[in-house]
Amino acid sequence: MSQQQDIFFMAKALQLAERGRYTCSPNPRVGCILVKDGTIIGEGWHVRSGGDHAEIAALKSLHSENQAQGATAYVTLEPCNHYGRTPPCADALVKAGISRVVAAMPDPNPLVAGQGLAKLQAAGIEVSVNVLADDAHILNRGFVMRMTENRPFVRSKLAMSLDGRTAMASGESQWITSPQARADVHRLRAESSAILTGVNTVLADNPSLTARVSFPVKQPLRVILDSQLQTPPTAHMAALPGRSLILTCSENADKQQRLQQAGFEVYRLPDDNGRLSLPDVMRFLAGQQVNEVLLEAGAVLNGALLAAKLIDELVVYMSPSLMGHQGRSLFYLPEMLAMADKQALVWQDVRQVGADLRLTLRPA
Repeated sequence: MSQQQDIFFMAKALQLAERGRYTCSPNPRVGCILVKDGTIIGEGWHVRSGGDHAEIAALKSLHSENQAQGATAYVTLEPCNHYGRTPPCADALVKAGISRVVAAMPDPNPLVAGQGLAKLQAAGIEVSVNVLADDAHILNRGFVMRMTENRPFVRSKLAMSLDGRTAMASGESQWITSPQARADVHRLRAESSAILTGVNTVLADNPSLTARVSFPVKQPLRVILDSQLQTPPTAHMAALPGRSLILTCSENADKQQRLQQAGFEVYRLPDDNGRLSLPDVMRFLAGQQVNEVLLEAGAVLNGALLAAKLIDELVVYMSPSLMGHQGRSLFYLPEMLAMADKQALVWQDVRQVGADLRLTLRPA
């Protein structure tokens, strides 16, 4: 195969991997295409955790068992070589008679980390790697970060007026943005492993933090940071299907018991001057197999996470409206006193959603 053909077929495999964006967490999104004599003969993607990996799904799509003999497998992530909830994909490719494997990127999982490719090479299979690696990395940036840095990828979602206000001075904020922008937020929720908020947001808005979309989705974890266990047991999240977690540094056993009886899972984590240690929060979430976090919180928690360098991306929905100088701001950043202290951001994307602009940026 030529380099252009490899790129063409890997792009097709990445399109397949995208189909698992909302359903396969905590596993990576992976697609696989089987090609023989320049023609696609099989394809598959990882639909959900515990189900067939992309390579197995592609092999099962073939018309006959021997059809894969001499074929090339294009896989968006290095085939696994270990037994987990499913057998090793590398063994399945060898058994099927695949003659060449093209992987977009190595698997950052320490259980794999090059061993899958080495097993294929030891079996006499030609191996190529790093074809459209950047695209594959972006698709699984949360999984990669969890495997390499022991924390999830954190995206902060914010809505503001043209003059940078998130609510009126009274706290009233519904609705700053258009219905189209709010629908777009539900798509962001759907692709996240967890939605993170602070107790002040719970007390003010009593949110549900669910992804209300029209396609199949694995609902994200709902996580409240509540240092002093102020969350009321009657909060909406307690009664919803799925997991609602409260992370705290409080030692109040009575409050913890009442919240647990209401339906919350409560975990005590280390504190930092009486507040939750944010790096420990991220390590805890990684331990819960959370790849991507969507932060939906107020200025205090957003400011604290930004100052701690724990926000990787900001998605800001900007409404063509003005809310005045008394309105509430996006971030509480008390240490910024001089221009030298300002937080530089890098533009990633700008597009219109309904009447609003969606601004995507990352910290410089």
